[in-house]
Amino acid sequence: MPDDSGGRLTNVYDTAEGEGYGFFASNVTHFDVLTGLLQGSARVDADLVVQLSREEAGFFGAGDPSIGVRVFGACLEGLADRFDIEVFCNIDHLHLPEELDFLDACVASGVPASVMVDASAEPFERNVERTKHAVERVRHADDEILVEAELGRIAGIEGDTETPDDEALYTDPDDAVEFVERTGCDLLAISIGTQHGVASGRDLAVRPEVALDVDRALSDAGHTIPLVVHGASGLADERIEALLDAGVCKFNKNTRYQYEFARTAADFYHDHADAIRPPEGVADDRAGLFARSDWEPDKTHFHPHVVSNAVRDRIADVMASLCRLTGSAGEAHSLDR
Repeated sequence: MPDDSGGRLTNVYDTAEGEGYGFFASNVTHFDVLTGLLQGSARVDADLVVQLSREEAGFFGAGDPSIGVRVFGACLEGLADRFDIEVFCNIDHLHLPEELDFLDACVASGVPASVMVDASAEPFERNVERTKHAVERVRHADDEILVEAELGRIAGIEGDTETPDDEALYTDPDDAVEFVERTGCDLLAISIGTQHGVASGRDLAVRPEVALDVDRALSDAGHTIPLVVHGASGLADERIEALLDAGVCKFNKNTRYQYEFARTAADFYHDHADAIRPPEGVADDRAGLFARSDWEPDKTHFHPHVVSNAVRDRIADVMASLCRLTGSAGEAHSLDR
C-alpha cells in the first residue's frame, strides 16, 4: 500500500537501524521498473522505498517534471495498493538553489514521504545555508515530509551532473554533527568512496569505517539519524553488509536497474531477431506490415508486453535478492507486531 507519511517512514528507518537491516531505495526510470520493484519486494514481504529524480519526473511528464511527479504518484498509488507492503516515495537529488521551484511542486503534489536536497557541491558553509533554507521551506509547507541532505561529494555521473574522481570527498564525522545540528535534516547522505553510475575499470576506495565514525559521532552528540549511501550499484555484497553494521540503513540504487532493463530487452530481441526483422531479400515494408511478402513478423515476439513482462520479472528477481541482502525481507509488518 502507498504511504506518504514521513512519520511512518521515520519509524520504518528507526526500526531497521535498531534491528540491523536496511533498504535499497530504488530509482524508477520506467513503469516496468516500478512494477518489477513492487513485485519483487512483495514476494519477500519487504517494505519498499522508490525514488524519482527531476530527470525521471520529466520523462514521466513528457518533459514537464512537475506533471511527471503527479503522473508517477497516481501510478504508484494505483499499483502499490495491490500489494500488502508499505511503499514510500522519495524525491532524489533536488539540486540547490536551482530546483527550489521543483521542490515546492513535489511537496505540494502530496506524493513524496521524503525529499533529498543536495547542495553538496558547495563549500560547507554554503551547503549548510542552502540546506537549512530548504528544510525550513519544506517544514513550512508540510512538516510530515522528511528531508535528506548530503555532506561530502560522490564521484561519477548522477543525472546530467558529473563529479570527477579527484573531487570526491569523504565525510568528516565532526562536520556531520555540525551539519545535522545546523540544518535540521532528517537523513544524512555521506561520502564513503562510492560513485554514481558505472564503475567499470575503477578500484573504488570504499571506506565503511567512515560511516561507522560518522554514526558514532552523531550518536555521541545525541542524534539518531539514518545514514544514506548513494551510488550503491557497484558495491559488493560484503561491502553492503559492512555498511549495515556501520549504521547505514538506506542505499540508493539506480544504474543496476537501468542495466537490467536494457540487458533483458537486448537479450530478448537478439534471440528473436528473426521473428521481428525481415530476412535478406525481403523488402522492409513496415507500413504495409509485409502484406505483399511471404514472410511476416511474429506478434508473439514483437508485442511490447512480451519484453516488458520479461523486464518486470528480471527486476523482481533482482529486487527480491537485494531485500534478502539488506535483511529487509520478511520485515514488512514489523511496525505492527
